[in-house]
Amino acid sequence: MSVLSRFKSRYGHLKKVGLEIVGMASMDYSRNTSVIAISHPLVFDNRLIPSNFEGTAVRSSIHGELPKEFQIDQSTPNWYEKEYIWAPERFEKFVDRSIDELRKAFDNPEMSREEILDALCFGDFEGHKTDVEKWINEGKIPAYAEKKN
Repeated sequence: MSVLSRFKSRYGHLKKVGLEIVGMASMDYSRNTSVIAISHPLVFDNRLIPSNFEGTAVRSSIHGELPKEFQIDQSTPNWYEKEYIWAPERFEKFVDRSIDELRKAFDNPEMSREEILDALCFGDFEGHKTDVEKWINEGKIPAYAEKKN
């Protein structure tokens, strides 16, 4: 049985909450590095999926419509130099606006703000926040700027 088959066997039940197991994908052709590619909606508990499975990295993407906090005009040239779609502030604004709906979506009425942020934000909100601060300081991504309406 292949790594992908074992992954499907172990995590296939999450399809009912939006997980799509895309398959194996090449990450680096020169090094012959493969990853398990998955996709899921933004409202998905990322803590349920490991970052590595049996020595193979798991890489996810988001599918479906994004809430207003994450909507960016990607038709503008070089939009990514002006806005980072996964800025921690976007997650916080989304959770603060939608906490009751998110608790329902996760089927957990007692879920704390921090737990929801972790679930949505790649499994570790504070870790993501630290990474983003580092990337901003390194000039890899733009800092979050509040939009004026």
